[in-house]
Amino acid sequence: MTALLAIDLGTESARVGVYAADGTPLGTAQSSYPTRYPRPGWAEQDPEDWWRAVATATRAALTEAGRPSVTGVAVATTASTVAVLDSAGRPLRPALLWMDSRASAESERTAATGHPVLRYAGGGDAVEWLVPKAMWLAGHEPEIYRAAGHITEAVDYLVWRLTGAWAASRMNAVCKWNYDPLGDGFPDDLYARFGVPDLRDKLPSQVVPVGDPIAPVTSAARAELGITGPAVVSSGGIDAHLSLLAIGGPRDGMVSVVCGTSTAFVTEITDPVFPPTIWGPYPDALSEGRWLVEGGQVTSGSVLTWVGEAFLGRSRAELPELIRAAGDLPAGGHGLLVLDYFMGNRTPLRDPRLRGAVLGLTAGTTPQQIYRAAVEGVAYGTRQVLDSFVAGGVPVEEVVVSGGIRHNPLWLRTTADVLGRPLRLIRGDNLTLRACAVIAAAGADGGADSLAAAAAGFAPAAETIEPDPATHEVHERGYAEYQEATAATRSLTHRLSAPERTAVPAARTAVPAGGTP
Repeated sequence: MTALLAIDLGTESARVGVYAADGTPLGTAQSSYPTRYPRPGWAEQDPEDWWRAVATATRAALTEAGRPSVTGVAVATTASTVAVLDSAGRPLRPALLWMDSRASAESERTAATGHPVLRYAGGGDAVEWLVPKAMWLAGHEPEIYRAAGHITEAVDYLVWRLTGAWAASRMNAVCKWNYDPLGDGFPDDLYARFGVPDLRDKLPSQVVPVGDPIAPVTSAARAELGITGPAVVSSGGIDAHLSLLAIGGPRDGMVSVVCGTSTAFVTEITDPVFPPTIWGPYPDALSEGRWLVEGGQVTSGSVLTWVGEAFLGRSRAELPELIRAAGDLPAGGHGLLVLDYFMGNRTPLRDPRLRGAVLGLTAGTTPQQIYRAAVEGVAYGTRQVLDSFVAGGVPVEEVVVSGGIRHNPLWLRTTADVLGRPLRLIRGDNLTLRACAVIAAAGADGGADSLAAAAAGFAPAAETIEPDPATHEVHERGYAEYQEATAATRSLTHRLSAPERTAVPAARTAVPAGGTP
């Protein structure tokens, strides 16, 4: 028996799936790793933890599947989650997680150059992207930056661990590095203006379209992960962006909304538009000759986790009862308003220094009311992104939702009611894993030219969630107040999030033991 191996490096864990050639799941497993938050707005992980988790989950998934021969492998990860490595691939410092917003000043600087390639990025690089993070490293940890042989996305790191090849996904390069596939590729002159003229030398030099084969898994990695068979690794990319491949393939007017720790909004368009409220449009990032558009909420499911577990003190086992009780309350009938900007705003405001808030608290406020308000606040953030798509000329005719939202009926129902439009809910397994299986199948069958056919064959089942018109009318007032509160608190949260208002960790000025001086 032969199979496809899909690897998804998420925010909290590595998830691995084994699939038959027709898309049937044969085995799945996951293994977690910790995240450290050394100061507000910072988030770090250890790349070695990623590899250990991938190895553990891969062995378990292959065992569950009956240890089949693997024909193809693909990897997707969060982005930009940035590893800083020496020339031998050893970590010089903890990786900067995608949600890490320490490079806000650097992000603002990128918008001041007026470089033509930045029109593909809404005019400037977002704080989450690799380039501002590299700029921050060069300015704040110059010894480590100079010692770095490789500054890479998490997906690049895992591909290297699997194959020994430093190869970048064209999706990551276009969407996060200002790589221009329609022009000169790497924008060396732009990197020089940003103060990192040698950045290109630290990035993978090989840029591979999604779905094209890179190299087979090495003998060392096969032994560690328990892989047999040809096991050719093909170019993957960004977890949420690849969701388009897992829902039958991209088509005009369809927006994939992946609701998890954060919420990502991804679509492809035929003719480019350039509003400053989106990320993109990215040329050839996924499909040749088309433009990928991205929007997002930095925190969504993570807001609900924080409110339920950290703030209200409920265990995960107790959350279903909290969700049920909150769902019994009338929409908008609690006198509360929650702003979902716990780690800033991705789009449409593109403001990493915004912060969350809970407004309207009284001595009689109940946990159920707070949770209900948090769900509504997250749904208002979702509407804000989709409204910005429409206003910017990006068609939104069909909204396909997936991810952790399918396990939270209140979040799902509230999102439909706030948007006032039907949601096509994807049921079944992890969409990122399914997308990676599509890529692995395409790579084993000729590369990116086979992506569309593979995607059509792997499309999962879905159901439609209809909005309630009366509840939608109630939420119209709440959404207007959400926008009003965002504007009213913006300058204050900017002051509160300033570096001098947060704890400063011990300076990191030397290369850690084992690093290259």
